[in-house]
Amino acid sequence: MNDTPENKIQVAILMGSQSDIPKMQKAADVLKSLGITYEMLVLSAHRLPDRVVEYAKSAETRGIQVMIAGAGMANHLAGALAANCILPIIGVPLSGSPLNGADALYATVQMPPGVPVATVAIDGSANAAYLAAEILALKDPLVRENFKTYKQTERAKLEAQFIAQKS
Repeated sequence: MNDTPENKIQVAILMGSQSDIPKMQKAADVLKSLGITYEMLVLSAHRLPDRVVEYAKSAETRGIQVMIAGAGMANHLAGALAANCILPIIGVPLSGSPLNGADALYATVQMPPGVPVATVAIDGSANAAYLAAEILALKDPLVRENFKTYKQTERAKLEAQFIAQKS
């Protein structure tokens, strides 16, 4: 967990199982690098449905602004969160099933009208964190500057590689 002086968590990283931690850790690493506060929890939409509802309903009052939810198979943690709050939810379909994450992808993108879940690629938790940063950057000048700096640094690295390859 990454705390601000006010102890306000900006992003929640949630996953359906302990085995999902290595895939979801990439999101935590990105958020940390951008100075974005987060908490990371295991919450199963099917095994702990009451806790998921309680978490979703209390998130906004605790200062959480975006939730990243990763789950595999047909587990629908992102949908359960989206059904119970109005915060932006970014779904991360996770591989590991016999269908290599296609089942999780379909479960995550097929939301009914009025219950949106933004969805990234299978195992794309890093991109989920970058999307969360873009959402936060709309109102947070520090996040905006940190993200701009990140993009400029990445662009400079690629430019240097391009120049080196041409030489």
